[in-house]
Amino acid sequence: MSLPSNESITECLAQAKSSSVEAQERALKFLSSLTKISTQNRNLLAHTHGAIPIILSFFSSSSDCLQTLSLSILLNLSLNPNLKSTLATTTTIHQLNSIILSSSSSHSSKLAATLVCSLAMLDKNKAVFGIAGTIQVIVKALSNAGHHAAHHLLSSLFELSQFHGNRTLAIWAGAIPALVGILEGPDEDLSGSCLSVLSLFSRYDGGMQEIQSVDGVVELLVDALARRCMVSKENAADILVRLFEDDEDCMKKAILKHDFSSLTADLSIRGSAKAREKATLLMKMIMEFNLD
Repeated sequence: MSLPSNESITECLAQAKSSSVEAQERALKFLSSLTKISTQNRNLLAHTHGAIPIILSFFSSSSDCLQTLSLSILLNLSLNPNLKSTLATTTTIHQLNSIILSSSSSHSSKLAATLVCSLAMLDKNKAVFGIAGTIQVIVKALSNAGHHAAHHLLSSLFELSQFHGNRTLAIWAGAIPALVGILEGPDEDLSGSCLSVLSLFSRYDGGMQEIQSVDGVVELLVDALARRCMVSKENAADILVRLFEDDEDCMKKAILKHDFSSLTADLSIRGSAKAREKATLLMKMIMEFNLD
């Protein structure tokens, strides 16, 4: 595709404002393709007068196709670091929140969650999302068993929770029980992402207290050491180290699990570098612990 002119983009935006759904779809498909190609194209569209409001107007479209295309365009634009702040307006965030909670389209939900993650990579946007209620929206969506955008929502929660204020909001919103609920499920990849977020929360007093208060959490973490996913093993071992440092009762529960010692020993030999390090720490703690 050749470098577009201001006139061609203006004409395309005019088609997007027409009453013809077919014309709107053609226009948005063109803009989606255009913004995939280069940083220059994304900047050109973003700085065309009225372009962003026109694209945002399709977020609430009754057409799944138009909504998906508009989300794709904004996601493409968000790849430019200089546009992340401009795109993360309160209005946009509230619309993304609504799509995550209510969209019947799995594709739209995934794109909305991915757009949140992309925009949140700019540190100063993290607090903006927290103020706009996105943390509570993500936790509520994750509490819905089998949510079709769960992977993408976990990525967004992890990114947003790098900001300490958002971690507090997430814990208050019930993130720990929601994450444990996912961990109890059979999805290996989802459990790996879930444990990454739990590991992040376990580094802070409020998060650790919530994790400790969950009935059966030690047993769940020990079971995670047996999963095929190495990310699950690494983060489960990481959380267990912190639990053991903070509460001897947790260590006793783990030791009484018949397979804990063998899982830890195996991980100390065959795990990744991070997993071996954490497993070695766990074995040292076991040897120094007096079960009596």
